[in-house]
Amino acid sequence: MENHKNKYFMKLALLQAGKVLGKTKKNPAVGCVIVKNNCLVSAGHTGINGIPHAEYNAIKFGKTKTEKSDLYVTLEPCSNYGKTPPCTKLIIKNKLRKVFFSINDPDSRSFNKSHLTFKKNGVKLSKAILNNEIKSFYRSYIKSKTKDLPFVTSKFAISKDFFSINKKEKWITNKFSRGRVHLLRSMHDCLLTTSSTVNNDNPDLTCRISGLEKYSPARIILDKNLKANKNSKIFKQAKKYKTIIFHNKNDNKKIKFLERFGVKFIKIPIDINKNLNLRYCLEKIKKLGYSRVFLEAGIRLTTIFLKDNLVDDFFLFISKNKIKSDGDGSFEKIIKNLLKKKKNTIEKVFLFGDKLISFKIK
Repeated sequence: MENHKNKYFMKLALLQAGKVLGKTKKNPAVGCVIVKNNCLVSAGHTGINGIPHAEYNAIKFGKTKTEKSDLYVTLEPCSNYGKTPPCTKLIIKNKLRKVFFSINDPDSRSFNKSHLTFKKNGVKLSKAILNNEIKSFYRSYIKSKTKDLPFVTSKFAISKDFFSINKKEKWITNKFSRGRVHLLRSMHDCLLTTSSTVNNDNPDLTCRISGLEKYSPARIILDKNLKANKNSKIFKQAKKYKTIIFHNKNDNKKIKFLERFGVKFIKIPIDINKNLNLRYCLEKIKKLGYSRVFLEAGIRLTTIFLKDNLVDDFFLFISKNKIKSDGDGSFEKIIKNLLKKKKNTIEKVFLFGDKLISFKIK
């Protein structure tokens, strides 16, 4: 019974963390709830852009005294001084009785240090609750602390007969699939696309769900030869939504024109195939402070990312309709050669006729 109770409250903490996934910059998205006499008395999550921390918010906004309460938090409370004091000290100061968390913080400044602090101060500690579920939630954060590359989610849409382009219609999937894409954008801090996508589709690449517009990610455009149409919608919004072009060719006239709209330019080296070096691009994205990248591109770049093992999660939207002779850009071989080898299907979602299959690639 006790174990079920702990899992229940930890799931509530995880729901809190999910509200800010992709919105906390370099800090992890953490959720926290406070429980007293088996009743939920407060909840909090990491603030937008990473501060305040979840524990601080849960303690601050609760209307019940925290003394002799239990705190459930998705990640080990921090032990280091940064932009905020350690959460371990805050917990001790507010006389909480017991702390439950799921996994250790991979940040070396806090990793496995909280237990000693709590032990010295009489705070009981329990860990590894919902371990697998929460470890999966923190895959992008763990990667940000242990690898040189950011976490990459790739999204792709196809017809029922595997085509990625409808020569007669703009959309392949329905409005419910497109709404899910907007939600996914809000859960990433950076969106990666190409000048070809910009020129062919003239997209906004923002989150257009009521209440989530301000969580639209920064847009980075791979544009080796600066071919993106300077009158594209994405540039007209560059002062509102951060927009960066990764390029290799210099075109000072075009650069100066787009800089007036707030577009930033970064020169990127080319690889042996005379394309922008994708690994270097991803390393640069991480150095710019982004940890969760949402790849929205055509079949060519998506295929390269998959073949080069640069994708962590893959979201495949499949329309209920076949487009037959109006179709172009078949994705069938990629599905058979790459995706069907992946045993880790995260979920299957039915979207009023369309279908979403998400794969854990690595």
